[in-house]
Amino acid sequence: MSFGPPVVEVYNPLDYAALPHKKYLDLAGSAPREVLFLGMNPGPYGMAQTGVPFGEVAGVRDFLGIEEAVGRPRREHPKRPIQGFACQRSEVSGRRLWGLFKERFGSPRAFFMDHYVANYCPLVFMDEGGANLTPDKLPKEEALPLFEACDRALSDTISLLKPRWLIGIGGFAFKRLELVQKKFFPDNSGFSVAQILHPSPASPKANAGWDREVVETLTQLGVWE
Repeated sequence: MSFGPPVVEVYNPLDYAALPHKKYLDLAGSAPREVLFLGMNPGPYGMAQTGVPFGEVAGVRDFLGIEEAVGRPRREHPKRPIQGFACQRSEVSGRRLWGLFKERFGSPRAFFMDHYVANYCPLVFMDEGGANLTPDKLPKEEALPLFEACDRALSDTISLLKPRWLIGIGGFAFKRLELVQKKFFPDNSGFSVAQILHPSPASPKANAGWDREVVETLTQLGVWE
């Protein structure tokens, strides 16, 4: 795949941050899983640095216990250097997500007993100024083959984990889950698709009490007691 303007750089953390990503997969364990949480794509100070979905450095290191060597992309945007676990910037979305899981479950082992966190797309996109571009901002002709590949990967993940709940973290992930359900599992009544509020600091509602909102949503759905 190739990407033109407004995209000027593309990072693939599954390549240069393969070591911590593998540690995450080892920690998350084997199938099945009751709940699959799905995000959109890596944030510049989260998975882009650590290789872990929503991978805010402190949360990955201190809660998940993962700290491995991280390489560098073949080409780096001067405003988006990859510093790995030396990155001093905090990914607010990841801090909120893993912070909630730490508060509720206490340990990674307890969380991963029934839960798994993944991203729909593993790639990071940047414009000329270094701003983060989410996949939904890509031109349609470039997004189509990307989404087809990500849909297949997501369907494989669902088939492997056999979750009862597919939870989109935000509207984009929720819509992709719905589309993948219709496309790959048209007769599957074994799981339900739902949505929680995205923890992004760009959301006033999330800033007003994201964890409380999410716990209430998951409790009402019956995902959590």
